[in-house]
Amino acid sequence: MLDNELRDAVRSLCARYGEDYWQAHDRDRTYPEAFVRDLTQAGYLSCLIPEAYGGAGLGLREACAIMEEINRSGANSAACHAQMYTMGTVLRHGSEEQKRRWLPGIAAGELRLQAFAVTEADAGSDTTRIATFAERRGDRYVVTGRKIFISRVQHSDLMVLLARTTPLDRVEKRTGGLSVFVVDLREAGDALRVVPVETMINHETNELFFDGLEIPAENRIGEEGKGFSYILGGMNAERILLGSESVGDAHYFIDRAARYAGEREVFGRPIGQNQGIQFPLARAYIRTRAAAALRDEAVALYDAGAPCGAEANMCKLTASEAAWEAANAAMDTFGGYGLASEYGIERKFREARLYLVAPVSNNMVLAHVGQHVLGLPRSF
Repeated sequence: MLDNELRDAVRSLCARYGEDYWQAHDRDRTYPEAFVRDLTQAGYLSCLIPEAYGGAGLGLREACAIMEEINRSGANSAACHAQMYTMGTVLRHGSEEQKRRWLPGIAAGELRLQAFAVTEADAGSDTTRIATFAERRGDRYVVTGRKIFISRVQHSDLMVLLARTTPLDRVEKRTGGLSVFVVDLREAGDALRVVPVETMINHETNELFFDGLEIPAENRIGEEGKGFSYILGGMNAERILLGSESVGDAHYFIDRAARYAGEREVFGRPIGQNQGIQFPLARAYIRTRAAAALRDEAVALYDAGAPCGAEANMCKLTASEAAWEAANAAMDTFGGYGLASEYGIERKFREARLYLVAPVSNNMVLAHVGQHVLGLPRSF
């Protein structure tokens, strides 16, 4: 499917879910089940799964187009985006048996892999210091510990989990001793306690408590102790995809605000004639185009199998900042009406703020670029 055809098809699907739909879910803090089901049935959430396993066999470029158009429509792809970037860990590092066991069901919509459990309260952005531990006992691993800000757990069948299998004080490099598992949440029972975390947006996220959760050894992805390197590829895809969502958010704000500025008249002329309205929107648009260009560079590297850590991180930073700039320009354009929920601006305003700090803080992105691109001393 050509890029324009794909974008048109996604827009057509999203058009069935207007502002009233998203307002209702935002107000009631409920999961957009119908929307996610339609995306799944249309094959969009399995676009990265090879055709041999029932997916569309597309690249990250197409996945980014899907995410961008979803958010540009006014929808919120955070309800389901993880199913795309969690694929990277299984596709690149899973065994053939694991791929055949899980991927066809995910592609068909029979299984959901929407949860990605890495972050811990005491480790923060320092992933190497996570303490959740998976102890090998025969043909199983027994997990104890806790995770925070783990989203969509209550709407997933499977979850990717990063845990220590060797204590931090017993590894040569702090990135060692971490392993990746696929957890079947349907079998977790009382060994996994899920506690919802209320946030300022309708984003289903949770704190998890593991108390002797047993995982079959056959559910470990790749070699024991090498999990940190395995999830990096998934993290790069995550940053690029979320950057695409921010590009979509920015276009949503600019599209809405430019249209409103051309129609709204005060003092006998459209408010868009005023430079105080026009220039911020123009600047936000330019920055959005620049973010999209950097996203496209990162996508090209990723799809070619080339290193893209710096580009993925820079894409996420520039896109999230462009979306936030556009959000503020739109809020100023709409004035008091921007705060009225019926217009959708205030909902998307809250949603756009998230990506300045998650899934990685933009300050961490700056530290990465300073150290690994510019060759400056490590800042932390």
